[in-house]
Amino acid sequence: MREHLTEIIIFTVLFLVVSGMGFVASRWRRPKDLASLDEWGLGGRSFGSWVTWFLVGGDLYTAYTFVAVPALLWGAGAMGFFAVPYTVVIYPMVFLVLIRLWSVSHIHGFVTPADFVRARFGSPTLALLIAITGIVATMPYIALQLVGIEAVLKSMGVTGHLPIIIAFAILAAYTYQSGLRAPALIAFVKDTLIYIVILAAVIVIPAKLGGWDAIFDAAQAKFAATPAPGDGIVLNAGNQLQYVTLAFGSALALFLYPHSITGVLASKNRNVIKRNMSALPAYSLLLGLIALLGFMAIAAGTTPIGKDNNTIVPRLFDQMFPDWFTGVAYAAVGIGALVPAAIMSIAAANLFTRNIYKEYVKPTASDADEARVSKITSLLVKVGAVACILFLDTGFSIDLQLIGGVIILQTLPAVALGLYTRWFHRTGLIAGWVAGMGAGMLLLYNIGNPATGKLHFAGSAFPLDKLGLDTKMTVYAGILALAVNLAVAALGTVVARAAGLADGEDATHPDHYLADEGDPRIKDLDLTSH
Repeated sequence: MREHLTEIIIFTVLFLVVSGMGFVASRWRRPKDLASLDEWGLGGRSFGSWVTWFLVGGDLYTAYTFVAVPALLWGAGAMGFFAVPYTVVIYPMVFLVLIRLWSVSHIHGFVTPADFVRARFGSPTLALLIAITGIVATMPYIALQLVGIEAVLKSMGVTGHLPIIIAFAILAAYTYQSGLRAPALIAFVKDTLIYIVILAAVIVIPAKLGGWDAIFDAAQAKFAATPAPGDGIVLNAGNQLQYVTLAFGSALALFLYPHSITGVLASKNRNVIKRNMSALPAYSLLLGLIALLGFMAIAAGTTPIGKDNNTIVPRLFDQMFPDWFTGVAYAAVGIGALVPAAIMSIAAANLFTRNIYKEYVKPTASDADEARVSKITSLLVKVGAVACILFLDTGFSIDLQLIGGVIILQTLPAVALGLYTRWFHRTGLIAGWVAGMGAGMLLLYNIGNPATGKLHFAGSAFPLDKLGLDTKMTVYAGILALAVNLAVAALGTVVARAAGLADGEDATHPDHYLADEGDPRIKDLDLTSH
């Protein structure tokens, strides 16, 4: 540990500075009272373009980006680049969807996607399923942030789980006090550090390794020497289908996650969302550069600590940078994990409070009651994420996010399609959710990894030969599960309508999907006071 003393000191100082900002954030844009989900959980719905840019960027570009994606490129090659196109593809896809969701949510005071589903389809049962799905899908994503911090700590020679528990205890404390304002304020520091580190990395590291030609040649030589048919610096016939379905499925899942929606609903108007959905693809350029760290690690001969592939990027930084800058890089990765972990825990807590506690436990709960329950739940969510790290074998940490994607995709028919059509019957949507979730879990259960010895839940690439097809190709399990969901939802809708089953009442209004501040349809809402 002594040889990493400089790195530990710089990491600790920056971590404490950021934590201090988290506590101070409760006074930033201070409302009259934080005791409501609008204020604690959505920052007063007051964030402008710059704050939303950093908040949503910090929300979506997580330890998954800085640790898991380069580690996948280091181990599997070009397949890891799937993360780059899907973040480009999704922004135009959700441009209109999120604007509609913002409008109807602001008019009706919706805090969660399950709130919208409850009002749109008149079904508390369907809303409950959406809420549970969001919470469950978020847990492995928060655990992935812990993996990122743990990889940094290991690289500094800090072992054991106590440091990571302390880090998350501090995170829990300032999230409890400041709510969404904490990660929104910290995101400025996090993104600044990340940009500095990555720009330095793509200039300094290739120069030390003999240029990009040497880096790609080293990666090609490594993959050519392995027996695995699916690796290499370019895709081949065996992994192209997996790449396409993984990129498309991940794109569809990205803004279904509760934390993604939370960042959007915190925006003060529709124009903020328009500007951000137009500009956020710029982050994908940064993501492409980050992904290349995996190939740089191959050229540098970087090896993981033990069998923990997630330590590849921190180890590369340790090899290539002076101690003081390595400390800054470690802090960037660590803080890059804290920001999304905070938003995710807030989003999961809001789902529990609004769609489980208030719906089934205490329907008369006041705004203060909701805020208090959500604060406590956010602490419990973090404890659950720590438990995932303590008791689960993470392997390639990217699997945590991809498995979560299979789960959250099952909310697409009710949430995303529900913004544009009420053709689906609530009974059909419930049946589709059950079928899709069951199919997804069955597919994931049957995915093993001979390299690690795991027989079940070892990834998200489902072999098509298990469906009786004569091929060695794999496909993203989430796409298959979603196809089952949609098919059953459509069939269930036809059957329900033929049987004359009553549909739920739509408590929303068509005009509400288009309204903005200043619109007479929302003249009683003061959305510009902040």
